Amino acid sequence: MKFYGKGLPRVNVSDLIGKLIVIEGADGSGRSTQMRLLTNWLEGCGYAVVNVGLKRSNLVSAELEEAMQGNILSPLTLSLFYATDFADQMENRIIPALKAGFIVLADRYIYTLMTRDMVRGGNPDWLQKIYEEIALVPDAVFYLDVAPRFLIERTITKNASLDYWESGMDTHLSRDIFDSFIKYQRKMRQVFLSLHRNYGFESVNGNRQPRAIAADLQNRIERIL
Repeated sequence: MKFYGKGLPRVNVSDLIGKLIVIEGADGSGRSTQMRLLTNWLEGCGYAVVNVGLKRSNLVSAELEEAMQGNILSPLTLSLFYATDFADQMENRIIPALKAGFIVLADRYIYTLMTRDMVRGGNPDWLQKIYEEIALVPDAVFYLDVAPRFLIERTITKNASLDYWESGMDTHLSRDIFDSFIKYQRKMRQVFLSLHRNYGFESVNGNRQPRAIAADLQNRIERIL
């Protein structure tokens, strides 16, 4: 295992004996379902599993959630909030779990964070410098690729509404939240595909039934384990 960049101080990567597996995908892509199914499957196979994701750090997650309720955060403030959340989890949850030999399942990683910021006009070089300095290279990254028209159907079915930020309303693509959601998710997908070429993660057809996707992911993860 290695860091993309210099890495966190006093971390010896040779001590990290666990596995880091990332599930990426848009809101409504079925990430939560796949995380649950994979966790149950891995634990059933005898592996110890730790789940991590966005807005879960003890340091800033509550403050970030509260700040997002007002829908007034600037792109830079939002970016720095998420970077702090990620760095805290990397140091205090991901690395200790990997040292203990756990499998760390990440519900999104630096790729979602960079993609969101790029869609909002963030400088790609600046974002890479921030995240690559502190992020470990995962053992595998799986991107659940789902058509935007399915995303909106699944999101409405699950939540009965659309989220302000996941619909990109702050980017002023449209005044209509449904139209904004489609346009925003299309832009997100375009940036994800560009990152796909840079970081080499695997694309998974997310338009299928959950059990079919889970079986596909299990086959791919078995090769890593």
